[in-house]
Amino acid sequence: MKTWNNYKDYVKRIDPEGKRDIEEMENMAAIISAMIKRRDSLGLTQRDLATMCGIPQSSVARIESFKTMPKLDTLLKLMHPLKLKLSVSRAK
Repeated sequence: MKTWNNYKDYVKRIDPEGKRDIEEMENMAAIISAMIKRRDSLGLTQRDLATMCGIPQSSVARIESFKTMPKLDTLLKLMHPLKLKLSVSRAK
């Protein structure tokens, strides 16, 4: 039986552009998931976070449900009240 992970691994092996796209999506998913986990651990609602950041709650909802990719400035705006830091490292 093939799984999603098998398929991703297959695409990563045969298609350099597909590999880059999948890894980019995986990285963004990890960032957003960390933000959701932190927001929940602080007992904040999406509305609370949105108010702290000066953005609409609907924007937070679309970002958290992966319906939109946030711009870097929006991502940093969201991370600040969560006391999260984005770090950049050189690709392997």
